[in-house]
Amino acid sequence: MSPRIAETITDLCAGVPFRPPLAVLVITCAAVAAMPAAGRAVPAYGRIAGIVHLVAPGGSALRSGAYPSRQVNRKTPDAAEIANVVVFVKDAPLAQDLPVTRSSIAQREEAFVPRVTAITRASIVEFPNFDPYFHNVFSLSRGATFDLGRFRKGEKRERTFPQAGVIKVYCHIHSEMAATIMVFDHRLYTTPSAGGTFAIDSVPPGMYQLSAWHERIGETTKTIQVVAGESASVEFSLPVVGR
Repeated sequence: MSPRIAETITDLCAGVPFRPPLAVLVITCAAVAAMPAAGRAVPAYGRIAGIVHLVAPGGSALRSGAYPSRQVNRKTPDAAEIANVVVFVKDAPLAQDLPVTRSSIAQREEAFVPRVTAITRASIVEFPNFDPYFHNVFSLSRGATFDLGRFRKGEKRERTFPQAGVIKVYCHIHSEMAATIMVFDHRLYTTPSAGGTFAIDSVPPGMYQLSAWHERIGETTKTIQVVAGESASVEFSLPVVGR
């Protein structure tokens, strides 16, 4: 074949559009369809939502503020008993970068208010005194042993909690006063609303032990699976007994 004829054939082929095999087109379209839409990220976390019921040993629901104070002349009503519950992922992965928060546990009419506080590791809790007499806040817990000394009305003391654990707090002067501080190594915890509902967001996918803790009965634990982009549902019924 002469060079001139070969060049003419090449030019004709260049003008013919390329048609890939049908199988290649099908595979390419499927791959494109599987890709997320532009600007729409695939959820990397799931959510846990549920409700906590407080029930008497016989099965009947408890009213809010179910237990009367030990004081005879207490003027303020008890807080809802559900406020003494903390729901948390028991085997949550440890978080290195945790927010440092500041909480307050007041001493008011010979009681700690609130009775239960949940915080992240290295957070600060202050203890203001609103009573017309001295208080002396202390703890002998393994996770934090301290004594803040005596201080009068209008004063306050504070303490940083660098280690995860359950911290029991008392008053040297008033033996009936008690509170609990739950210190966590992660963010996957919450306190239920007044109606008992709760939600924990940004939970990595996986199988977990979810605990509902109450100050007098300890932990009630359930196994729960969290799927990315979905909400896992759970319900607790805690048989809370009187003091």
